[in-house]
Amino acid sequence: MIEYIKGELIEMTPAIAIVEAYGIGYAINISLNTYSDIQGKKDIKLYIYEAIITGGRDDSYTLYGFSSKQERSLYKLLITVSGVGANTARMILSSFTPSELCNVISNGEERMLKSVKGIGLKTAQRIIVDLRDKIIQAGIANELYVNTSSNNLNIDTAVKDEAISALTMLGFSPVSSSKVVIEVLTKDANLPVEQVVKQALKIIK
Repeated sequence: MIEYIKGELIEMTPAIAIVEAYGIGYAINISLNTYSDIQGKKDIKLYIYEAIITGGRDDSYTLYGFSSKQERSLYKLLITVSGVGANTARMILSSFTPSELCNVISNGEERMLKSVKGIGLKTAQRIIVDLRDKIIQAGIANELYVNTSSNNLNIDTAVKDEAISALTMLGFSPVSSSKVVIEVLTKDANLPVEQVVKQALKIIK
């Protein structure tokens, strides 16, 4: 079992990194998060997950690499969920940072998970149900932004979702949109959608 590969970054695309270690060049599948973390670096260290598929017409052996143990742990949990394969899990981790994904799962934000290509409502719901407790028990969710205050309980879910959707359509990330919308509605839970969006646009980054 390979725990990690440490070596020189020879070549890279947003999907694959070629790392040379002791004269061997490893083609390692990466997420966009890892791509951003290692971009511009010469010597890197990637934590490895080995995907070995046997029994079909062609056996396959694929390496997936992550810049942090937290991201690898999330990946390993994601692929245990029915309907989430190796590439779908990587797509999810390309759409959210590890901390953002922990927040999305912990807060039950199925709409955000649905924004990932290939993720439908049922799969999004399964990810939340299957992993919400596991990410906390495993100590992966170390930077949670969990909506537990009494003010948040009074937020109109329909207004919140519609405002997040509007901001997402304007090009902002679902995670950033959610945080800002919740912030606005926590201050005034009675605002209509258009006012929530207007205020959110003033503070969103």
